[in-house]
Amino acid sequence: MLENYYAVIMAGGSGTRLWPLSRHGHPKQSLIIEGDRSLFQGTVDRIKELFLLDRILVVTVADQVENLREQYPDIPEKNFIVEPNPRGTASVAGLAAIAIKHLNVDGVMAILPADHMIANGSHLRELLESAYWTAQRNYLVTLGIMPDFPSTGYGYLQKGEGLGVFQGLEVFRVARFKEKPDRSHAKLLTTDGEHVWNSGMFIWKVDTILREMMDNMPDLHAKLTQIDQAWSTDQQTDVLEKIWPTIHAQTIDYGIMEKAKKVAVIPTKDLGWNDVGSWDSLFDALQSDSAGNIVLRGESVTFDTEGTLICEDFPDRLIVTVGVKDLVIIDSGNSILVCDRKNTQQIRDVVNYLKKNGRKEYL
Repeated sequence: MLENYYAVIMAGGSGTRLWPLSRHGHPKQSLIIEGDRSLFQGTVDRIKELFLLDRILVVTVADQVENLREQYPDIPEKNFIVEPNPRGTASVAGLAAIAIKHLNVDGVMAILPADHMIANGSHLRELLESAYWTAQRNYLVTLGIMPDFPSTGYGYLQKGEGLGVFQGLEVFRVARFKEKPDRSHAKLLTTDGEHVWNSGMFIWKVDTILREMMDNMPDLHAKLTQIDQAWSTDQQTDVLEKIWPTIHAQTIDYGIMEKAKKVAVIPTKDLGWNDVGSWDSLFDALQSDSAGNIVLRGESVTFDTEGTLICEDFPDRLIVTVGVKDLVIIDSGNSILVCDRKNTQQIRDVVNYLKKNGRKEYL
């Protein structure tokens, strides 16, 4: 175990693009996509050889705490940090930094999403060890995924000068961040050897990230300071609930990473990483049959069917497909989704429509 090292698992998202399986009471990180472990359980399983369970913190929202605690009861109850409502990943990083600061002023924190699939857990731990030693030099560190296809759904990082080798892995300065590109630009970024996908996994010292917030997000830092002053006192909950809604929602990428001067990236092509951002993304993460079909669970019969994802999440029902291609078919009991694979990003629009029209029974 590395000294002063803490893991922070971000587990407050709803995962709307995986509707109708991902719901308000059963969000994306609680889903079982492969095997018998949820995405959240898989995240903890991968890192517990590197982090003691009492050094794993989970940041989530109130209505998900009970479910997550049931999934991993060995994580101490006090390690579940509740944000009153989602205010973006920058505020999550700041809140977690405050919590760790009160445990250990020399703390180093690794921020990991709860809803990613990673096939090579041992390599993740190698990357996190390398990042720990890089962070000791006051860098904000991110893990970069070497692209194997021209994705328009991920942000990209451009590698700059080499910073050295840490724990056997080469580390580079980040030259610049690039937003999600169009397809022609994505093809260039995929083949030039200079760019990697932004994985959304970050490692830094607590005092480093708080100093960057003071410099680049002064309003957030001022509000976090008020929360910090009340932390571990009987005023903690009251102050948090009062201050939190006034925080402007922002991502850590926009708020800090794109502005900071000392940002490092550790590239990897061996992680087996997938952020499970949409139903279509599962075709890159899971094994398909000879016709390119994936059956997540349930009973199905396919005739002349290609490139189709099927999930029957309701007992005693059969899904039959005949002469179809490149579909996503999800039966969740009270909702059935039938979607062309190329349109899976639009599922978020469906969820927004249901919210707008008061159809809470389907959310």
